[in-house]
Amino acid sequence: MDDRHMIEVGGVRIACRMWGAPDAPPLVLLHALGEDAQDWERVAPAFAHHWRVHAIDLRGHGRSDRTGEYSLELMREDVLGVMDALALGRVDLIGHSMGGIVAYLLAEEHPGRVGRLVLEDVPAPLPRPRTVLTRPDGELPYDWEMVPAIRSQIDDPDPAWLERLGDITAETLVIGGGPRSHIPQDRVAELARRIPRSRQETIPAGHLIHDAEPDAYTRTVLSFLRPAAPAHAPRVPRTH
Repeated sequence: MDDRHMIEVGGVRIACRMWGAPDAPPLVLLHALGEDAQDWERVAPAFAHHWRVHAIDLRGHGRSDRTGEYSLELMREDVLGVMDALALGRVDLIGHSMGGIVAYLLAEEHPGRVGRLVLEDVPAPLPRPRTVLTRPDGELPYDWEMVPAIRSQIDDPDPAWLERLGDITAETLVIGGGPRSHIPQDRVAELARRIPRSRQETIPAGHLIHDAEPDAYTRTVLSFLRPAAPAHAPRVPRTH
């Protein structure tokens, strides 16, 4: 069972789904571009045995406001605002793809707020060829205006993002999706190399690791976040 909340941050309503005991330590999950908190349904219940899990719909996604103003820095500040509104203090933080960028930007800017960090198939912020974007037909579960704004930043990232990876103090696990992922794995390895207290694991499941291989994913993450405990997670049945 999960709880659903709307939290106002600087006039923007941010949706958050929560699993687990309210008094458990906080774990924050940040989804990829075009996804939302529902994307974590296959792994959140396993994490909820140990944490109060907070899966946030980043602005322009899911039930959060479609603001017309988008950047990865604004998403970072939204996440920080949700943490402040919920009095979460220091959290463990997991980010997938775009959500991983938001996560490491938060860890760079506010290192005291992130205890441990998991980055799922996230490349180092290095320039890449710009992508030609075509809007899908029909109604979308996200604001299309957000996509070119965010993809532009990912294609041509602020050089400070790369420089400041060395400022991250959180112990960090970087998980790559292996050769089946469209993300160049040498760039995932470069991200791990740049973060001081990091290590890298590979789960050869492609880019959507936590959805394609939820059991391997939860075992890997739990063995990192709870190293003194057995690396066992309850099996999560496929729901879609």
